[in-house]
Amino acid sequence: MNKNIRSTQFRIFLAACCLAAAICARAQSGTPALRKFQQVAISPDGNRVAWVGDAFNASGGLDGSAIYVQDLKAPDAKPRRITAARGGMSASEDTIAWSPDSRQLAFLSDVEGHDQSQLYVAHVDGGTARKLTTLTGSLADPAWSSDGKTLAFLFTENAPRANPLMPMAAETGVIDAKVYAQRLTLVDLASGKIRQLSPPDMYVYEYDWAPDGKSFAAIAAHGAGDANWYVAQVYTLGAESGELRPVYKPKLQIATPRWSPDGKSIAFIEGLMSDEGFTGGDIYVVPANGGDTRNVTPGIAASPSGIHWRTDGEILFTENVDGQVGVSTVGGSDGKISPVWSGSGVMTNSFWGGTSISLAADGRSSAAIRHSWKNPPEIWAGPVGEWRQITHANQALHPGWGDMQSLHWTSDGMSIQGWLIYPKDYDPSRRYPMVVVVHGGPAIAGRTGWPEQFFNTYELSAHGYFVLNPNPRGSLGRGEKFTQANVKDFGYGDFRDILAGVDEVVKTFPVDSNRIGITGWSYGGYMTMWAVTQTNRFRAAVAGAGLSNWQSYYGQNDIDEWMIPYFGTTVYDDPAVYAKSAPMNFIKNVKTPTLVVVGERDGECPAPQSREFWHALQTLGVETQLVIYAGEGHVFNQPEHQRDVMERTIAWFDRYLKSN
Repeated sequence: MNKNIRSTQFRIFLAACCLAAAICARAQSGTPALRKFQQVAISPDGNRVAWVGDAFNASGGLDGSAIYVQDLKAPDAKPRRITAARGGMSASEDTIAWSPDSRQLAFLSDVEGHDQSQLYVAHVDGGTARKLTTLTGSLADPAWSSDGKTLAFLFTENAPRANPLMPMAAETGVIDAKVYAQRLTLVDLASGKIRQLSPPDMYVYEYDWAPDGKSFAAIAAHGAGDANWYVAQVYTLGAESGELRPVYKPKLQIATPRWSPDGKSIAFIEGLMSDEGFTGGDIYVVPANGGDTRNVTPGIAASPSGIHWRTDGEILFTENVDGQVGVSTVGGSDGKISPVWSGSGVMTNSFWGGTSISLAADGRSSAAIRHSWKNPPEIWAGPVGEWRQITHANQALHPGWGDMQSLHWTSDGMSIQGWLIYPKDYDPSRRYPMVVVVHGGPAIAGRTGWPEQFFNTYELSAHGYFVLNPNPRGSLGRGEKFTQANVKDFGYGDFRDILAGVDEVVKTFPVDSNRIGITGWSYGGYMTMWAVTQTNRFRAAVAGAGLSNWQSYYGQNDIDEWMIPYFGTTVYDDPAVYAKSAPMNFIKNVKTPTLVVVGERDGECPAPQSREFWHALQTLGVETQLVIYAGEGHVFNQPEHQRDVMERTIAWFDRYLKSN
């Protein structure tokens, strides 16, 4: 399972994001709305492709999400909609899984209302969908047993929220450590019997059926789900007995467990990952009964993000590589790595997360959601690396920003990559201001896909700015040594990489070195706060959901386990290593006008971090403004707030970078 969407509540959050994007897009005069794709899955026999896309009501308005199936042998035929709704009922439906015989789809639907989805099964050739569950809580990631008789899924009873990106519940009264465990759950299709298989004190993040259907590989941890993903281990779980056996305890984070075709081994990705769902690292293989674990991609200059076994024991994997995306294979016996395809943009099989594809049983046919800065999202399918476009839902959309170019520069003897966006209607005879946009993570790769509506910094190009998107050390895409190069060094080597990129652009392009700004969200917000404490080079800054004080942050955030791999220990055991990278300890250096924005209920980068930074700047007489957005989490879902963030950001940079 590619565990990127954790529950029903996150599906509601995604629907809100889609609605926000549609509203904002329509608000731009003459611009059609972007039609979103949340997931794509090719059938095991490779003859059909199913996807989750926007649903529309009779009036043409956006109405949640819907499931469509296209016969790849009849590409001119109209896609068939699969739904549990009848007689004009409204429903939001998604999270699809093909049966082994390619004749049925399992999916989630909230057709009965009350913001509660249930699991359904429908024949793709027609007929009434069959309801399988009546549960209260979040359901996610259905998957069929090899004999087609049982469906597994993940279930969190009465979950308060889906994932740490969503708004935290208001904390009042007695605050306890109540844990909502996401459990591996089975439903027998013949009898309808439902059984929670994994222990009630164990949170299961991802799983994979064994080829014989008798057990599971699972990535799981005791305790709260949001924080403890960072310390999860590989287990096997008996499908009948429920016996949980530890297989491998990693040194870093792990994701995407996959059984080998012969059932003897389990492959997974291990690496330094700062966010669940944004996977990158090396590919490891461990015997299913435990034993010596083998790294099959040591020293690879890329970050594998998705893995699939082929029948001959070869592993096909997707990867982030040097700012681009790719597909390669690695031999199960000889370890030989062979590139299959690479290109720019984004390629995924889900709404949220890293580079991935959906692969058919033959290990050759595949499907993906693909998009780039030139081309909006569409469904593509075909042999790996030879995809053809299946949908044309966004063909009326065209870029509202300038051209993009991959750049390389040297910093501390390392090659650093980044993307430069030209101003729209670029005139080489003019000199332009520039804004540096630092990505979040930090273990994420800045790529060149069609932008999301939230914090869409491509808009700066439309307003006459060059935009530099660097991938400094700590990013994915250059191998694990590169990703781990910022451990115990936040704000130092990675910031030198960014400044070296600024120097390269100023030297090569018509950028006014006296009119440069910096911005970013999350880790990018931290780097923005850090930047203005270290240099006066930036004339203006906008810090989104930033981190100003690592020492206080450790006790404020909801995912504190993520910090230990980066800092080496807790803040209580070594406060100095946290202090050396804290912007607050250098706050009196700041002269740069800084706008600070954050969500009121952000659990990943709590609002007090932004308030602490703003309060200091205000006290020191630095031009600043703080905006806290009501009810928002780490990613905003209210369209008026999404729009307001970008309007304020552009206005702030215009004020300080365009005025004399």
